[in-house]
Amino acid sequence: MEFTMHENGFESEFDFGKLTISGNDEFGFRPYALLVSSIAGCSGGVLKKVLTKMRIDYDDIKMKADVKRNPDIANRVEEIKLHFTIIGNDISEAKVEKALQLSTKNCAMVQSVKESIRVIETFEIKNSAA
Repeated sequence: MEFTMHENGFESEFDFGKLTISGNDEFGFRPYALLVSSIAGCSGGVLKKVLTKMRIDYDDIKMKADVKRNPDIANRVEEIKLHFTIIGNDISEAKVEKALQLSTKNCAMVQSVKESIRVIETFEIKNSAA
């Protein structure tokens, strides 16, 4: 990856498009948002893949990320709580628990930060509307 400096931050070109990064959210994505989004997106994507491989039928997955930062140490991210809501009918809680354990183990972003950021993943199952 190559990044080019501009007046309000940095930019990089990817196959999907241009990524603009800035400490000011008026000019681009903030590094904090990209960090949390990378971890959530990776974890959710791997969970989706594991659920499919385990033949767990679901209609949707929603995620919420709650982040704890330390203002005394450069506002560092210390903890990310990812809560997944799996929407579907007749979904086994035990199977989703196993799927979440496998996704944690196989998510490159979670594994990359596990020594410095505590990532806590929880889930709930909601029935689809009839």
